[in-house]
Amino acid sequence: MRRALAAGLLLAGLAGAAADFDGLRALRHVERLVAFGPRPSGSPALARARAWMLGELRRAGLVVREQAFTALTPDGAIPMVNVIAELPGRRAEVIVMGGHYDTKYFREFRFVGANDGGSSTGLLLELARVLAARHRETPPPFTYWLVFFDGEEARREWSASDSLYGSRAFVRGLQSSGELGRLRAVIVVDMIGDRDLGIRREAASTPWLTELLWRTARRLGRGAHFLDAVHAVDDDHRPFLEAGVPAALLIDFDYGGRPGENAFWHTPEDTLDKVSARSLAVVGEVVLEALPALAHELTRRGLD
Repeated sequence: MRRALAAGLLLAGLAGAAADFDGLRALRHVERLVAFGPRPSGSPALARARAWMLGELRRAGLVVREQAFTALTPDGAIPMVNVIAELPGRRAEVIVMGGHYDTKYFREFRFVGANDGGSSTGLLLELARVLAARHRETPPPFTYWLVFFDGEEARREWSASDSLYGSRAFVRGLQSSGELGRLRAVIVVDMIGDRDLGIRREAASTPWLTELLWRTARRLGRGAHFLDAVHAVDDDHRPFLEAGVPAALLIDFDYGGRPGENAFWHTPEDTLDKVSARSLAVVGEVVLEALPALAHELTRRGLD
């Protein structure tokens, strides 16, 4: 009897551990991505990275689909692919967690994008594992989509037309299929692996959703990494906001050097040694713990 009880408690503990966010696992995903080398949209390296990502997501037990499209860029037509991993909830309405997996194209140097493209992908892959483990115990009230956007980066210089190719195509696809109305909230992550993590509130993000994330961070004792200062950053949350979907961006845009300097961004210095398992864990834990509060808030606001 005691042995059976002890074994049961051990199994329960292991199951709980499996459903916790592991920053080291997320960092190993980033390491694997960096090993593919530069991953600009349309490149063979990005295709190999995507095939690996699809395998990881399917092994975790998610239903995965690809949205292939052709983006018209200043360098001509480039094939791109968004990856959507789904965990069905008790209802059809959707909470999206997303980020980009491409790296910016540079002719002048080798850019592996450990933080800018790598950290968001590593975090989402670990979120997928944890959410799938929890889903096997209890399906969530809302359906979850984890979306890996291609073509976030500008091919040349950032503009409304040369950027956000994947998220813009994703929203257009939902509008065409009539599924946009299923979306209830979107959380986008980008550049969240910085060892000196300090995420400021993004000015265009939906205020109540931003406050919910910051409140969760404070409750978890992570408030030192979620700053009350505000800045404006254009990113994959914009197409959702323009379509009327509540969306928030989590990004640490002070990446290397003095505050506001962003010394490693879009340079050869954006390498694996600049990314921290602890930073990935902080953001992963906050996003995970915000989901139940988000479901409650959506219901309270009549957005369920």
